[in-house]
Amino acid sequence: MKNPAKNTICLWYDRDAEEAARFYAKTFPDSSVGTVFRAPGDFPDGKKGDALTVEFTVMGIPCLGINGGPTFKHSEAFSFQVSTADQAETDRYWNAIVGNGGEESQCGWCKDKWGLSWQITPAVLMQAIADPDPAAAKRSFDAMMEMQKIDIVTIEAARRG
Repeated sequence: MKNPAKNTICLWYDRDAEEAARFYAKTFPDSSVGTVFRAPGDFPDGKKGDALTVEFTVMGIPCLGINGGPTFKHSEAFSFQVSTADQAETDRYWNAIVGNGGEESQCGWCKDKWGLSWQITPAVLMQAIADPDPAAAKRSFDAMMEMQKIDIVTIEAARRG
């Protein structure tokens, strides 16, 4: 086993941390699945060979998925925020998450099929709502508030007025 990261995000899954990790590795750059720790014997809620924990990386961030059962669920209190460069990248990530059993939410937020929240956030959006012109920032913000997936053309038009 290589040296573990000093700080790792630990994410609780019911039973499918390995499936989630493989999806993230396939979907996002600089992502991978590391060691899968399997049960050495049968236990009350599982069998020998079941994945207990999964080391994985999402866009360079080290994570550990725990198959802890149904007790705890993900919530919007934690999310990955993914900064995107253009509409094609925004669409690609959004469609991958939503199209794989996830669900849309408001203002660039969506959930994957495991209930983990993602903010798919074009850099243009952050620049627009931080515009030094308060009127342009408000127009951009108001446009975002009407969206699910962020539409860059609409944000840019709102910013211009």
